[in-house]
Amino acid sequence: MERAAVFDVDGTLVDTNHLHVTTWWEALRQAGHQVPMHAVHRAIGLGSDDLVAHLLGEDRDKDQDDELSAAHKALYGQYFDRLPALQDAGRLLRHLDQEGWRVVLATSAGGAELSALRRAIGADEAIMATASADDVEEGKPAPEPVEHALELAGVPAERAVFVGDTVWDMQAGTRAGVRCVGVLCGGIPRADLEEAGAQAIYDDPAHLLASLADSPLA
Repeated sequence: MERAAVFDVDGTLVDTNHLHVTTWWEALRQAGHQVPMHAVHRAIGLGSDDLVAHLLGEDRDKDQDDELSAAHKALYGQYFDRLPALQDAGRLLRHLDQEGWRVVLATSAGGAELSALRRAIGADEAIMATASADDVEEGKPAPEPVEHALELAGVPAERAVFVGDTVWDMQAGTRAGVRCVGVLCGGIPRADLEEAGAQAIYDDPAHLLASLADSPLA
C-alpha cells in the first residue's frame, strides 16, 4: 500500500517563521496595532484571516483585514529571493520519495509565496502535490488542509504521517487522523507540540533525516 508523508513548509522545511513574525508585526504596527512579537510568533501557522482574528479579536474593524494581509504580503515578499531552507530539508524529501513515500506539502502559503518556498527547498522532483491555502475553505487547525493533502496523495489517514512545527499543525493532523511528527525549528516548545498531538519530536529536518530508522517515517 502507498504511504503519504505530508509536510508543513514555513518553519518546518524553510526557516521563515521569524520573517513572518517581523513582517506581521510591522504590518500591524503600520495600522496602529501594538501586538507583542511573542504573540505574533504563537499565531504563525494560521492563515491570514485566522491570524488577524486570533491577534486582534472578533470585535476588531474587520474592514481592515484585507489591508493588513496585503501589507504583510508586501513586506514578506521582499525576502522571496533569499528564503533559507532548513538544513537537509530537500534531502529529506528526496530520500522519502526514493523510499516510496508520496510527499505532499500542506501549507497556508499560495501563489508567488509558495513558489518562492519551493525554490528554497529545491526538491520539486520529490514533491507529488501541494495542498495550499488556495485549495481549502478552512486552514489549520482545521483538518481540511491535511485531508486535502491525503486526497491528492490517494492515501488513507492511517497510512500517513504529518510533519509540522506549530500547535496548529499538530491539531490539524490529529483531527485528520494521521500520525503527527513535530519539529522544534519553528520555535514552539516541545511540551506544547506534545500536548497538541505530536507523537515524536525532532530538532529539524536534518535531525529527522538522521533518525528516520527509528521514526514514524521508518
